[in-house]
Order: sequence, then structure tokens, then C-alpha cells
Amino acid sequence: MTNAASLTSAEVRRRLDHPVIDADGHLVECPPVLIDFLKQVGGQRMADRWVQRMRDGAWGEWTKLSPAERKDRGIIRHPFWNVTSNAKDRATAMLPSLLRERLDEFGIDFQVLYPSVGIPFISGSIDPELRQVMCRALNTMYAELFRDHRDRFAPAATIPTHTPQEALAEIDYAIGKLGLKAAMIAGTVQRPLKAVAKAMPEYAAHAYWVDPLALDGEYDYDPVWQRFLDVGVVPATHNNGTGWGTRRSTTNYVYNHVGHFAASAEGFAKALVLGGVTKRFPTLKFGLLEGGVGWAASLYNDLCEHFEKRSVPALRANLNPFAVDFAAVRRYVEKYGSEHFRRHAATIEQGWDSALQTPNGHEPEPSDDFGASGVRRTRDLAKIFSENFYVGCEADDRMTAVAFNDRLHHHGIKLRAMLGSDIGHWDVTDMTHVIAEAWGLVEDELLSAEDFRAFVCGNVAQLHGGMNRDFFKGTVVENAAATILAAPRQAVA
Repeated sequence: MTNAASLTSAEVRRRLDHPVIDADGHLVECPPVLIDFLKQVGGQRMADRWVQRMRDGAWGEWTKLSPAERKDRGIIRHPFWNVTSNAKDRATAMLPSLLRERLDEFGIDFQVLYPSVGIPFISGSIDPELRQVMCRALNTMYAELFRDHRDRFAPAATIPTHTPQEALAEIDYAIGKLGLKAAMIAGTVQRPLKAVAKAMPEYAAHAYWVDPLALDGEYDYDPVWQRFLDVGVVPATHNNGTGWGTRRSTTNYVYNHVGHFAASAEGFAKALVLGGVTKRFPTLKFGLLEGGVGWAASLYNDLCEHFEKRSVPALRANLNPFAVDFAAVRRYVEKYGSEHFRRHAATIEQGWDSALQTPNGHEPEPSDDFGASGVRRTRDLAKIFSENFYVGCEADDRMTAVAFNDRLHHHGIKLRAMLGSDIGHWDVTDMTHVIAEAWGLVEDELLSAEDFRAFVCGNVAQLHGGMNRDFFKGTVVENAAATILAAPRQAVA
């Protein structure tokens, strides 16, 4: 374990005076069972299409090509050996009843549980019909499998976001009809570059841009954000960012995997702020899962520092090209410049880069990059990162300590880090170690006991309970969550 603890997970839980609420566990879908639900929703044709896609898609294609062909075609290395070989843990990741039976052994009271197949399925650019049928099948399956376990689990709906229309349709079905009360979305969507797709359709899959849904997008997603508010459900994303930018190795999966969830979460969160979603929907909370909190700390502080330098008042005060005293610059050139500079002194006095600028020399007014955000001071950013964004971290991530270091962050805030066990996925080599590993941060004096309470209980309770006061009603953590939600919170001034 990265954060070695002296206690077992069950022993850690017995020492706590608060529950442990897992913000992000996973079921690993059993393919034959999922196929049954695909047939139920879309018929044999859609089930066969999914099987064919799994066999002949990116994973299958990689195995059939030589190293040179993979490189020539840009076929990246995808996950392999990505499910535990421990038979009991493997079965636990698949069977809701066994997972429930073992929660106390894991030291977990309640778990918000997300799909696995849905993560890559809703974020890539794929067949729209299959995408929508898959989401409907996953939601139908999760609602049925967890029907008798709602006191210990909140299974999440898989909501496709390639268009607002398909998102709204699945919100209405999965949440409105099936009664699911958590949701996983694709916070970014890969879209083909239209000019390439039109001229060379065979290359469209490799020529795409990443739409963060809230800035410079193809659609208006405000109806989707409003619907999430109306139904009281948190849109949460842990979106697949492999294949973006430098994460395109044809040989090394770890190279492609490191930081990919963080990259997609950062892009989505940044767009939500600068695109004005957090201004238009100030009470809507977002889950940004599985990428750790390092990116969020960097983004928050970076945005504060950019605002100090790139807000319109700051631009006018410090970077206005029309305010430069070029006569004074010429005097400095004549006094300190070598012959290379002095022979251009007259040109420099006119504005040394005027020949490279627009006819007027410069833009007459600066663009207001923070205009849509509603941010008028850096405290506005502190409020967003304190109240709208909740960030999922795994037990072995020592960067979690950064979230609670209020001396590090502008205005002394703590970021809303939450423990996501990631039970079911390859990074959890022993399900019984997760909570003990998280507790290791306390034993190593990286987190205080108060911070640990917020990490494994308080923040996730505020996330879901803050959107839906009845989220935890009828669960084993109902009373603890009610106490957390009733406690006064210190607002950002």
C-alpha cells in the first residue's frame, strides 16, 4: 500500500464516530448479463452490434496489427489485465449481494456506485444508436440489480451527453421512471472536425476536437443543467481522456493512463466556470471523479492568478498597448541599446511591433475572458470551488493532502475532496485495504482527523444531500447525513 496503515479497514471504521460514505465505487458488469439487458432494450441486433464492437473495436484492432501498423495508424495502447485476479474480489465486483455482504469488512457504510462499461462508452465518438441503447440497458440493469440494496448503495444512471436531447431523454427515464438518484455524465465529448469528416471521412475518427459542453460548444446544454437541478441529481463525470494530446502511445498503457481523468475533469470544470454555467446555475453541484485533486488545486489557484492579471481592469491597468510611452522606450534604447537596436530607434518609438499588428496597431478593447463567468473578484472563484465542485480522490493518492491545506489556496479555502474507493477496478488490488490505505494519510500526519471526516463522509454527504435532501433517506447513513446537512456552513465572504 502507498499509504501504509497499522490498522485494517474494519478496525479503522470501528474507531470512527462517523460513517464512511464511498463517493465512487464500481460494479464490473458481467457481459452475458449485460447482453441480456441489451436484448431487452434494443433487441438481438443491438446486442450483436455491441459484441462486434468489443471484438473489432480499438482493443481488438490493436491486437491484430503489427507495431509498425499501430504507429502508422495511431492506434493507442488500451487497458489490458485490468480486473483483479483475486477470485473473491472479482466476484464481489460483479455481484451486488456479495458486495453488500462485504461492505462492513471493507469499513464502508454506504456506497455511490458507478458503471464501468459506461465510462469509455459515453465519452468517445461512437454510433449514436448503440450509445443510447447501451445507456438505457445499463440503467435498466442497475435499477433491477440494486432494487433490494438501496439502504447501502446508490447506483448511478449513465447519461449520454453527445446531444442535449439524448441527455434529457435518459435523465427522464433513468431518474424519472427508474428512480436512480445519482448520475454519471460525459463531461467532455469527442466530436469530429467537420471539414476533415467532409473531405476525408475515413480519417474522421482521428481528427476530432474535445467539446467541454460549456464553452465554444456545438449545443446549448443549459436545459440539461436545469433538468439536473429540477430532479435534484448531481451530474458527475470521470471521463476518458486517453488518446488526447500526448496520451497517444501505441505501446505503453501507463503513459496513456496517468493523468487522463484529471485532464478531462480540468477541461470540464474550467469550461463550467469560464462558460458561465456556475453563474447561471449557482446551486448546481458537480462531481469530478477519479482524477485526484492536484488538478483542481492547480486550476483554482491558476484561475485566481489569471484573473488578477487577465481581467479587463487588470489588462487596462497593466497591459494596455496604447498606454506605453514609446518616447521613453526610445530614450532607453538610445542609452542602453547596441547598434542593432539604435538603428531602429525611430521605428521602436512608433511601437516596435506595429508592423506585425492589425491596421490599428492593436485591438481597441481587450477580450473579456471572464465576462461570461460572472467572476468579479477572486473570492467569486473561491465560492465556486467551495460550493459547486466536489473532487474524487483514491485512497493511495497522497496529493489528497493538498485539498485540505488552506494555507496553500487563495482565500484560505479547502477543496471538497472525497474518497472514491474505485473498488472493482485494477488499481484496487485488495478491496479490504482501501479504507486502511486512506487512513494512512492520517497516520502519516498528512490529514487531520477532521480532514479525514470531511474526506470520507462530510463532503460526499454535502454533494448529494445538498442537491437532494432526501438522498440518504432510508439508508444506513440517514441520521449522520441529516446531522451534516443541518450543521451551519461557513460561507466564503
